[in-house]
Amino acid sequence: MTTQAIRTTAATPLTPAQHGVWITEQALPAGAAYHLAVTVRFTGGLDTDRLRAACAAVVARHPVLAGAVDDTELPVLVPAAAPVDLVVRAGEPADVAALVAAPFDLRRGPLARFTLLRTGPDEHLLVAVVHHLVFDGTSKQVLVADLAAAYNGTDLSTVDSAAAVPAVDVAGAAAFWAARWQEPAAPQLPGLRHTPPGTAGVAVPFTVGTGALAEAATAAGVTHFEFLLAAWHALLRRYGNDTVTTALELSTAGRDAPPRIGLHVNELPVTTAPDPAQPFSAFARSLRAHLRDVYAHRGVPLSHAVRLTPRAALAPLTVSYRRRTDPPAFAGAGSTVDWLVFCGAVRGTANLQLVEGSTVVEGSLQLAAGAFDAGQVAAEYRALLGAAMAAPDTALGDLPLPAPAPAGTVGSAPQDTVVDRFLARAAAAPDAAAVICGDRRVSYGRLAAAATGLAGRLRRQGIGPGSLVGIALPRTAELLVAVLGVLETGAAYLPLDPSYPAERIAFIRDDAGAATVLAAGDVALDGTGGTGDAAPDEAPSPDDVAYVIYTSGSTGRPKGVAVPHGALTNLLDSMRDHLGATAGDTWLGLTSLSFDISTVELLLPLTVGARVVLVPPDGHRDAAAQLRLVDRHAVTHVQATPSGWRLLLEAGLPGGDLVAVTGGEALPADLAAALRPLVKRLVNAYGPTETTVWSALADIEAGAPVTIGGPVANTTLHVLDDALRPVSDGIAGELWIGGVGVAHGYRGRSGLTADRFRPDPSGAPGTRIYGTGDRVRRGPGGLEFLGRVDNQVKLRGHRIEPGEIEARLSTHPSVAQAAVTLADPHGPRARLVAYVVPDTACGTVDAAALREHVARALPGYMVPAAVVVLDRFPLTPNGKLDRAALPAPGDGGRPDEPPAARTGDDTTATVTAIWQEVLRIDDIGPDEDLFDLGGHSLTITQIAVRIRKRLGVDVPLDVFFDTPTIDGVVAAIADLREAR
Repeated sequence: MTTQAIRTTAATPLTPAQHGVWITEQALPAGAAYHLAVTVRFTGGLDTDRLRAACAAVVARHPVLAGAVDDTELPVLVPAAAPVDLVVRAGEPADVAALVAAPFDLRRGPLARFTLLRTGPDEHLLVAVVHHLVFDGTSKQVLVADLAAAYNGTDLSTVDSAAAVPAVDVAGAAAFWAARWQEPAAPQLPGLRHTPPGTAGVAVPFTVGTGALAEAATAAGVTHFEFLLAAWHALLRRYGNDTVTTALELSTAGRDAPPRIGLHVNELPVTTAPDPAQPFSAFARSLRAHLRDVYAHRGVPLSHAVRLTPRAALAPLTVSYRRRTDPPAFAGAGSTVDWLVFCGAVRGTANLQLVEGSTVVEGSLQLAAGAFDAGQVAAEYRALLGAAMAAPDTALGDLPLPAPAPAGTVGSAPQDTVVDRFLARAAAAPDAAAVICGDRRVSYGRLAAAATGLAGRLRRQGIGPGSLVGIALPRTAELLVAVLGVLETGAAYLPLDPSYPAERIAFIRDDAGAATVLAAGDVALDGTGGTGDAAPDEAPSPDDVAYVIYTSGSTGRPKGVAVPHGALTNLLDSMRDHLGATAGDTWLGLTSLSFDISTVELLLPLTVGARVVLVPPDGHRDAAAQLRLVDRHAVTHVQATPSGWRLLLEAGLPGGDLVAVTGGEALPADLAAALRPLVKRLVNAYGPTETTVWSALADIEAGAPVTIGGPVANTTLHVLDDALRPVSDGIAGELWIGGVGVAHGYRGRSGLTADRFRPDPSGAPGTRIYGTGDRVRRGPGGLEFLGRVDNQVKLRGHRIEPGEIEARLSTHPSVAQAAVTLADPHGPRARLVAYVVPDTACGTVDAAALREHVARALPGYMVPAAVVVLDRFPLTPNGKLDRAALPAPGDGGRPDEPPAARTGDDTTATVTAIWQEVLRIDDIGPDEDLFDLGGHSLTITQIAVRIRKRLGVDVPLDVFFDTPTIDGVVAAIADLREAR
């Protein structure tokens, strides 16, 4: 039996809220995000004929359910071309998702559908799905109540869907929002990935008891909803969101208006700046006051009060809340209502849906599948909410969350030194080759004799533990003699690279207070001093300083980092074990002694009996020469920065059994993908000088994400917020490192040492952690490097990680390297600038294509405004990107736009006239932005209708979003005409 719906008798103009839904459906991929559903599960004797009649009665009382949209002119609601039927068939609960997701034809209608699934003997499941265009959260309760009333033979509600349009104060709303509205930044959530609207979604359910909630809310002086929303904002603040914006669905019906089916809600933003030191109850009360201010303007769509580009959701995060009475009974059958049926898609990043009943609050955290860890977020929301209910006066930052333990453990430092290991190898195999330098092959015995001789000579000069010896030697075998000789005395060495500017060398020498400096001619391989007087009076302890290395100093004053013997030995042990290093290895020594990664390639081989092939002093940039050394000497291990590895790839790095260690700067995904097939192993190493070279290691496999992995031995990795509290897994925080590798600090800089080296909050008394200044987050594959804390930029209120944009740029086939900076950060022309080095195999770089490539994965505010193409990136002496040396972008740095349409063209004149009429502006330039001129969703529809009438072209609404200028629309019209 088919039940005909009673049709509306006249066309009804869409309300502003309905028009916003309509235009979003036409222009953006909303999917099923606007499908609202409720199910009723029946057990026992259900009369399907009575239920079919009840559905017909409800549609008759609420004819909008049987409506459709006629957009011949401005869109209006009209009777549908087909009736609303109750479809009865066999099925399973698993069928609900497909029923909810099935698309609506808005132009044909109807806008509601009812399906009754026979799920078992005397078991049925009614699935009601209605489009948001004529339905909202309150409508669900009206629908179920009226279905039950009609089924039971009692009166339905006495109101239909029509409602008087309340008077609204647009001017007052505009004044209110002028000082308050700001585009919400992309939220920080655990492991958040950018996903397009309409992406298939998932929902994570949870419940909260109302008893404790009622008691805590009363004590705090707020409503249940205000308490729940305050907890959500507090959690988002703990995730690192300094400013929190959530969009709320607010009813536009008056307080005394009877409930009715229809779209009677308005979405408005609620923005807070939670202070972690503020008590939760005080924050909840301040939120209550802010909500009261917002409620006063609930009848005015935000797009009517401010210039707002249409979007699927007002803000990335939305919240909906409803209080439900106990559902009505259906005579003769048991019934259970599910108010939280998920439509399978989200309009933004996530929606928190809360339905409060008599005993529990049912929650559903809904998000795009894979966007972030919703299960973790739901659990942490419940944890924070529970803590707030138990102690409402607790400061927001002190509300306990499940704290992840730091990665790694710490034991004792090795008690012997690098020199002990080296001398033992020399005694065991004195004739084995230790160093290859040009045509010279230096044996372990000869190297040991020379180092021991030098140590004796230095001791006679009073050099020993506590002393500092400068080494100003080129990269030759004598350099290793100097390093080993100084370490054998128990003193520390101070690298003074002869290639550095004289002024810098003088500063380091004077600032460090070196006792002496070993220069060319001061060290030889003949072992001066003899062995008789070389025995140390006191062997160096693990806590004695082994070397002092000055940071690059590209900005600010360079500072010397003092690293002890135990830390150095621990690092080399960790690298040995991770790499499986043996006496059969051959390492390439190409790094300056002033760059601490040199300790691995110079000293690790000598502690395991392997060989070091030294790159000539002037060969560190000659990748072709390095590859010849690798081939000639069968090198097995090469360590270089990512910039160095790019040079080797450009020089024709062949495939083979090379173990590649990369570090010193972030490893781009494209470089990892290009390098991994050519090497036996690709090890991504991470660590600051202050924690002894490398603190984390990750083996990068083909196709796997690039991470910095997990800690080396005797090391802990902590991801902390600004107050040094652990952050949740998947949330960005600063990386602090503890363990044996932590250096003594900065030589002669006690204040700076105290600032960056802090007591370990989770360790034994006296242990310390070092703040790296690097932003990371903990993911399933280890720590992900996000960039420097001090590289993070803010643009128009958005916090932006340049590294995220750089990673996206690097995935374009025409880009070999990418860097992103913020130009004119405090001026009127603040903008993101991308610097790229082209991939030589792909030829030129198309700036517009690059920006489009970024826009497909990242929000609009993260798309660079300018692209600067360079032949090569400037590097620091240590081979890292020198951001300070990047050239300033010119005024013409913005990529070329499509050629402007000819102003004399008839089409241009017609489109310009239409814009002037609709916007009521006399003078509009061909490249002025529609939304900057005050355009909104209704404006777009009016312009599109007039273009259709006057030019006979149906311009898709998404054109107005993608190219919101007269020139852009004219170009689209030309394309549409050509395609006919």
